[in-house]
Amino acid sequence: MCCKDFRERPGLWEYLPMLKLTDFIIDCPEPMKLAAFYAEVTGRPVNDNSTDWVSITFGEIELAFQRVDDYRAPSWPDDEHPKQFHLDFEVDEFEPEHERLTALGATLQKRFSKGEGYGWHIYTDPIGHPFCLCRNKGVVWKDGNPIHPS
Repeated sequence: MCCKDFRERPGLWEYLPMLKLTDFIIDCPEPMKLAAFYAEVTGRPVNDNSTDWVSITFGEIELAFQRVDDYRAPSWPDDEHPKQFHLDFEVDEFEPEHERLTALGATLQKRFSKGEGYGWHIYTDPIGHPFCLCRNKGVVWKDGNPIHPS
């Protein structure tokens, strides 16, 4: 039963707990090193929390990096060891970001095109986590932020 179903049943919705997403946590062998990569990707500073937990703040949510000693990278888009998560980053143009991110250590895995310069490109970060650069038709940029069509 999804949230919409709860809202349609009188009285049930008011008893659900209030939830707030606070962290998105990525397992990795070296938290500071991976946080530094994503800090360069996003232009946001690293919060030097500890050697086992490091984060980057995005408003009310933190992107956190947690040490896992026996980390095993996903092989996505191959299914041998499927993705554990992936992040999407909307871009105004692919090529400048491709150049910047590959210089930081990202690896292009595959390009998907919808034509006219739209689509998505799959990359992996320096330890194998997948992420995508996306360029969606109809998205406009205002004050450095993408505005998606309603």
